[in-house]
Amino acid sequence: MWVGLVLALEVSSLPFLGQAAKRELRLATTTSTENSGLLDVLLPPFEEGYGVKVKVIAVGTGAAIRIAKDGNADIILVHARNLEDEFIAQGYGTKRYQVMHNDFVIVGPAEDVAKIESEKDVLRTLKTIATNKAGFVSRGDNSGTHIKETSLWEISGIKPEESWYLQSGSGMASTLRIANEKRAYTLSDRGTYLYLQKELDLVILCEGDGRLFNSYGVIPVSP
Repeated sequence: MWVGLVLALEVSSLPFLGQAAKRELRLATTTSTENSGLLDVLLPPFEEGYGVKVKVIAVGTGAAIRIAKDGNADIILVHARNLEDEFIAQGYGTKRYQVMHNDFVIVGPAEDVAKIESEKDVLRTLKTIATNKAGFVSRGDNSGTHIKETSLWEISGIKPEESWYLQSGSGMASTLRIANEKRAYTLSDRGTYLYLQKELDLVILCEGDGRLFNSYGVIPVSP
């Protein structure tokens, strides 16, 4: 994870290295990455070692890619492989570096009104939530997490209904807090959930399905 991220940062910052004064490297990434606390650990040694200040722009994957396409980022760290491949194919990125992975989990209130505790099949979990019309909070922001969630609903053959399906239009941390407040279910990356776990009354109810694998890539933006 560290080697891949540093390698991509080095490639992106080559024009800045060796030049006088502090230079800024703009990293467009996801709110889930920022919320996990990972960048607080990884970036300071890089900044100190290379004399490059990294400006973090934390948004959803879709927004991060748009920012880079508009020329407002030097590197992206995102998690939606189809969009990443398209970004490179269109000439916006130079190369994708696989840097890390975690997984998604479905979390919900401890009382688990939909009765899905310890379920391993994410599609059955979503069907159970829909059948019980249990509250579900979606990020609704075209992030990598939102893209994954909508693909799972599509595969399951279910179209969520407004009566029980809420779109927060915000990042992972805010979405988790809204789900917590409403005693609802949501799909989260594991890292952000664990980072916020102590302040939430939500528990992991579905995990371990291979379809919940979550891969992150770093892509330097083409000059």
